[in-house]
Amino acid sequence: MIGARWIGFESCAIFGLALVLLAASPVRGQDADEREAVLGVTEAALAAISTEDMSAVADLMLDESVTFAVTARDSLGEYQTMSAADWRTMVPSADFVERGFRAEVHVAGPLASVWLPYDFYVDGKLSHCGVDAFTLVRTEAGWRIASLAFTRRQPPDCSLHPEGPPVD
Repeated sequence: MIGARWIGFESCAIFGLALVLLAASPVRGQDADEREAVLGVTEAALAAISTEDMSAVADLMLDESVTFAVTARDSLGEYQTMSAADWRTMVPSADFVERGFRAEVHVAGPLASVWLPYDFYVDGKLSHCGVDAFTLVRTEAGWRIASLAFTRRQPPDCSLHPEGPPVD
């Protein structure tokens, strides 16, 4: 009888665990889909910068979005700010390539963040490297950039893309 109860309990436990795993599977898939969607927005922003299409960057942002460009000076951060409207009116006079790598994506419901080391080239020469820190909000129109903060540094204070310099 004890053996029968134990087998019954074990069977119920296994069945219960299977139900939990089956119920959790769509959530895991949804989380992965959300992470990919969030990462897709940040990759689209870098691609737009790399084609000097700053209006396309602004299209990925909320109208109220703020960008902080942070430069280290004497261990403090000096920063400049830009709005989505500022991005829209920016007209680059050089060829840009910005490449992110090793993205860390976090999604919590309608809020997401992406921490993304990057390197930045101007007219084929390394300009700087640093970290992009995106905050995104899920809207009816999809994921939009709410804020972007990025550092501007020089090696060895930042990492370059693991694939080496970009190839023309």
